[in-house]
Amino acid sequence: MIFSQSSCRRALLRVSAFVVLGLASLQAAAEPLKLYLYRENGRGMPVYSTSPPANGEYTEVFPGSGAARPVLSEPPPASAEEQAGAEAGETLVGWAASCKGVNQQLMDERAAPWQAVMARHADAHGVPVALVQAVIRVESCFDTRAVSRVGARGLMQLMPATAAELGVTDSFDADQNISGGVRYLSRLLSRFKNDTHLAIAAYNAGPTAVDAYRGIPPFPQTRSYVERVLAEYRERSRAKSRKSSG
Repeated sequence: MIFSQSSCRRALLRVSAFVVLGLASLQAAAEPLKLYLYRENGRGMPVYSTSPPANGEYTEVFPGSGAARPVLSEPPPASAEEQAGAEAGETLVGWAASCKGVNQQLMDERAAPWQAVMARHADAHGVPVALVQAVIRVESCFDTRAVSRVGARGLMQLMPATAAELGVTDSFDADQNISGGVRYLSRLLSRFKNDTHLAIAAYNAGPTAVDAYRGIPPFPQTRSYVERVLAEYRERSRAKSRKSSG
């Protein structure tokens, strides 16, 4: 077979292009994953993201590189004015305000209107209803109007960006909120292969944080949250079993 000079040149160009692309791909594959670790609004919970925050300080993290993973210090202490207001019970928001003075009887009264809604959405997405109940108990004490310091809203404390991604247009609408929160839980359980501990940690700190630490992140808030949700989950599961057997 005879090749012309132009054919040979074209073939060489194609081979060169493949080599360049291959080297670029190998270089990209060799670059470690870089994440940005910062606090929501400068004072909220730690967040891992693939993009740096628009404003505020952040720390670069390279999971899998072998480097020590940094842990952010606790948020700055409350100002004297905030502390005085908190002691007077004037500035409580979110979970603190929603759970202040709530006993078991009031909790049951708050939860009663949403039992069927929780069961319906839990069944639809393959999430144990006892887990949904436990998350809501810890997140908002079944207060449909709960708002956290960082802006999470409703029964399952959906952040605005998460709510928008889930198609929730009104986080104070209990049905929408539960639907979105259960779908998010279902995604997390699937992502972490039905490891309830990791899914609960991701619900609090974000799935990227769990990926970065390859487990429950070492944030005191997140570890406490996981313990509280698991305790509620176990208790509600036992109660359900007793009710079924009785």
